[in-house]
Amino acid sequence: MANLSEFNLCPPPFFDISLFDDGGYTQGRLCQQLADDTTCCLPCPMAEWVYPDYFDTLTTVANWVAVVGGVCCVFLLLSWAVLPVEKTNRHYLSVCLTAGVLLMTLGFIIPLAAQPEQCYDEITPHSMHTSTVCGASGAFLMFGGWAGVMWAFLRSLSLHLQICWQVLVGRNFMIFSQAAGWGVPILGLALVLVFSGVSFRFGATCHVNHANSLADFWIPLLVFAGSTVIITFATFGYCIKVYLASLSDNSASTEGSNLPTYSATPSHRPSVSPRQAYRRVRRVIALQWRGIAIVLIIIADVIFFSIVFVFQDNVVQAVTEDPSLAEDWGLCLIGARGDKNQCLNEASSLVVNEATVTAVLLLLTLNGVFLTFLLARWSMVTGWFELLSCFPRKRKHEFVSADARDEIRKHTRSYEMLSKETNIDVTPLSPAMSPAMRSPSMRSPPPAGRQTPDYFGQSAKYHAPTRSYSSPRPPSAQTWDPQQTFASPQKMYHPMHHEEMNPLGMNRHSGHEGDRI
Repeated sequence: MANLSEFNLCPPPFFDISLFDDGGYTQGRLCQQLADDTTCCLPCPMAEWVYPDYFDTLTTVANWVAVVGGVCCVFLLLSWAVLPVEKTNRHYLSVCLTAGVLLMTLGFIIPLAAQPEQCYDEITPHSMHTSTVCGASGAFLMFGGWAGVMWAFLRSLSLHLQICWQVLVGRNFMIFSQAAGWGVPILGLALVLVFSGVSFRFGATCHVNHANSLADFWIPLLVFAGSTVIITFATFGYCIKVYLASLSDNSASTEGSNLPTYSATPSHRPSVSPRQAYRRVRRVIALQWRGIAIVLIIIADVIFFSIVFVFQDNVVQAVTEDPSLAEDWGLCLIGARGDKNQCLNEASSLVVNEATVTAVLLLLTLNGVFLTFLLARWSMVTGWFELLSCFPRKRKHEFVSADARDEIRKHTRSYEMLSKETNIDVTPLSPAMSPAMRSPSMRSPPPAGRQTPDYFGQSAKYHAPTRSYSSPRPPSAQTWDPQQTFASPQKMYHPMHHEEMNPLGMNRHSGHEGDRI
């Protein structure tokens, strides 16, 4: 830390660099040499001296917006994980893109919760080596930004293959997407942390340092972002071409034809008419327009952020290398005895204006909200309502089988269905034993009212014909009650008179009764 007991040779608000050690991110100091042995540095953090007082409030608001975006991302991820697929229509491209945006949002949420000290001493900002919060926030911001760009690129590539090349993306593309979507961000983050590092540049979130940042972060990131833009506009160009071709297609043969099926192999792909191609493209666009919109939003945010931050970084680096560029502003601060508000006009030429910086931060933190508006569905809300409403109490079943309650109902093969709201048994007649087959002691008096006769309670004795090739086993003899049927009693077998019945002549004398049976 600074040894303030020594004499400060620099005019306020500047500090003499000889009073401080080499801790922190020393390359983030903004200093100017006034004499051979005197170098004066601007107090840390630098953003407080070049922006108005309300700039800290704007960055804090952006961080709170990031909290809202993080909550939206968590809602989407939990909905996709818990609710059934018919409620969410989840897809791994959407899930991974949302996870990447959530990681980027954590880069703004962590400093808001930790409230870290931005400066190592009076003139030096903290780096990832001297502040754990700085390292965590910068790592989440860099990794999440890489992941968002990569999954936007993969989503755009998937749509391009389906629309323009009629390729059915499947398991192989999913494996490639997982390897590229997470492997490239891990590699990019490793390169940034090793060759550049992160530190407090402006605001409470750490950003990539200037050293080697173009080669290991900004240029590769912009290459993938630019490729996403090129692929997306190429897909739109193909859609416009197909639409214009369909307008000139007047053949009646393609009006009612179905969409042709196609193979993933280009050599086996059948030719289609312009109108068929347009219907296929329109169907894919109708299903994927939300994904297209969120890809364009994220890529626009990343490109905007990259351009603004690279410009800001280059200006600060130019001032560091050539302090004469900030000479007017330094003299103004010395003359105003450290009142920055009197010198904001001179400082405006050295930094990006606060409106642009605030717009960049807000767009980055609003990505989670954009994802929720475009990827969420109302069925997710109803699905959570159904899940939470059924969770506290035991779920009712539509039908309950009570055939296991042997201790209450001793009769075998008696099945019943219980009503949903009541316990009234709805029991069919047991096929095991009808009232007519029971012994007299087991019979119960018939209930009052109209009764349906039992046509199948008894069976007549069966005599096989002479030339019959089948020999059924005759059923056991039972008591026959002719009053319960419409058959003629004189032609039936009765235990009182052992008269045999001819089965082929049953309907000769009672044709009408046979029709009624």
